[in-house]
Amino acid sequence: MRLVTALFVSALLAAASEAAAETRVFIVANQADGYGVDQCLARGEKCGAHAALSYCRARDFSQASAYRRVDPDEITGSVARSGGNCAHGGCDEYVAITCQR
Repeated sequence: MRLVTALFVSALLAAASEAAAETRVFIVANQADGYGVDQCLARGEKCGAHAALSYCRARDFSQASAYRRVDPDEITGSVARSGGNCAHGGCDEYVAITCQR
């Protein structure tokens, strides 16, 4: 009976620690900087993993669990669309970076 109780308590503790982990998704403008990092992030390529991790660590998160291009329609309508006032037509390119503590 003690073994069952111990297993149950350890399962509860494991579930509580997972629930306590904080996850946050950052939406970042995909600015062309000439280095290609933005394209790595937007395409979800391996070369973007370090950039995503650096972004998360700069915001006091320990890891980047995902990164991908985000369509402007996925965002709540608060972003500008490409037009005459957008440099290089890049106003509608965004990247989502998921960070965890």
